Amino acid sequence: MLSRLFKAGEKVLLNLVNKKDFHMASRSQENSSPRVQELYDLCKETFTGKAPSPASMAVQKLCSVLDSVSPADVGLQEEDQEDDRGYGVSGVSRFNRVGRWAQPITFLDIHECDTFTMCIFCFPTSSVIPLHDHPEMTVFSKILYGSLHVKAYDWVEPPCIISQDKARLAKLVSDKVITPQSEIPVLYPKTGGNLHSFTALTPCAVLDILTPPYKESVGRSCSYYMDYPLSTFALEEGMKKVEGKEDEYAWLVQIDTPDDLHMRPGSYTGPTIRV
Repeated sequence: MLSRLFKAGEKVLLNLVNKKDFHMASRSQENSSPRVQELYDLCKETFTGKAPSPASMAVQKLCSVLDSVSPADVGLQEEDQEDDRGYGVSGVSRFNRVGRWAQPITFLDIHECDTFTMCIFCFPTSSVIPLHDHPEMTVFSKILYGSLHVKAYDWVEPPCIISQDKARLAKLVSDKVITPQSEIPVLYPKTGGNLHSFTALTPCAVLDILTPPYKESVGRSCSYYMDYPLSTFALEEGMKKVEGKEDEYAWLVQIDTPDDLHMRPGSYTGPTIRV
């Protein structure tokens, strides 16, 4: 009889503990902010309208939070990995890129203010955002799902310009494939690959934070470029020879926004941000 009472008491106590734990967990979940809200709050606290220093603790903290964001945190589900055929990177020249630009890339606007922009680009397989710049801007990119080939350059300083052909010399910073497991790429006004292009090897999505945002009226407009091998143009008299391997450099020539770059707006369906 006594043993049954002890067992009954243990059961009641266990139920009480479990209920307490459940209520504490529920309260914790109610009080916790969505990950995207945490990201927004940190951006609002960090960004002042000028590009942050690469060595700042704020940049490291932001990368850490951004790296923890999942597709579900921003209302996305991974696309069907066999939705279309992919061309990949090899075997495709600059002369047949039009076919790869034919599929639209979906742009999702999460938040935009005077100091930063939060947005998502959803790529179908083989779609491309051609080489473009981010003048006086810093950009953080998180691959939410899929595989993306990134090719990035920084301008050679002091500027090395072939005036007749309007070509400017740039140095290759990155030419690789990134995935959700990759380190967060961060580009700065003069380092980190401020000019880059994206090619989707699979369906993929990229969460971007740009600070300050593009603003044409103050000189922060997006320009597109075509890259040419170093041997394409001869260095003019007085120009310093490049240091390192030739394939680490390219001439960039500004072009008009490609007619076949298809970008369409979409609806952000993640948690609403409290501003």
